[in-house]
Amino acid sequence: AAGAVTPSSLSQPINQKWLWWGTSPAWAPHPASGRAVLGAVVMPLCVLLLPRHWLAVEYVWVLVPYMTYDIYVMYLCHWHKSQEKGILEKKHSLASVWSFLLQERLMVTHHLFILIVLTPITQHFRGELGDFFVGCIFTAELSTPFVSLGKILMQLKMQDTLLHKVNGILILVTFFVCRILLFPFMYAAYGRQVGIPVYLVPFRIPLHCNIANAALIAPQLYWFRLICRKAARLYGGSPAHRSR
Repeated sequence: AAGAVTPSSLSQPINQKWLWWGTSPAWAPHPASGRAVLGAVVMPLCVLLLPRHWLAVEYVWVLVPYMTYDIYVMYLCHWHKSQEKGILEKKHSLASVWSFLLQERLMVTHHLFILIVLTPITQHFRGELGDFFVGCIFTAELSTPFVSLGKILMQLKMQDTLLHKVNGILILVTFFVCRILLFPFMYAAYGRQVGIPVYLVPFRIPLHCNIANAALIAPQLYWFRLICRKAARLYGGSPAHRSR
């Protein structure tokens, strides 16, 4: 098919760029958008612990292969970028894999945490409880399409366009609301349901729930800090700073 990426085409610079666009940034919005929509569907229909929704269970089996695929795609992007920088490492060699793991350790850890920890909890250990909270976590992906669009616009050298600036605002708003405020919202929802103040919720829920939430929000705070720094350069810096 026209425009398809084949193994023989990966040696061509233009196709390498299309590989990056067609995998990491361009593919990412589709599963992410699906998870965000799923969360918006599940949350209003499930009141905290008891009500069930089949999508909260079955969609996880879409998430598992996507996360696995995305790790491999990130490795391919890393390898091709290394080749352009003159770092001649054999594809799939131990050296190139190790270099990838070091550079993308936070994102890989994030993906593996979802696969190894959250998936068994969602599918087995939580039993029949918590579809509301699963829906909440899925809505966190609402910011991902905008993050991906921002990467695409940068690769197209469109950093100074109005679209890029508007997209930057959408990234800030959706990321803050759906990935930072999401956690206080879940605690407040639980407190409202059981009739206790929100500040008492961490002391009334199991310790492992607090630990899991802390592990989830920690990278979000780090990434939000990076997004804010990027926004400061985008809206207040020179064109040279915006391209970084």
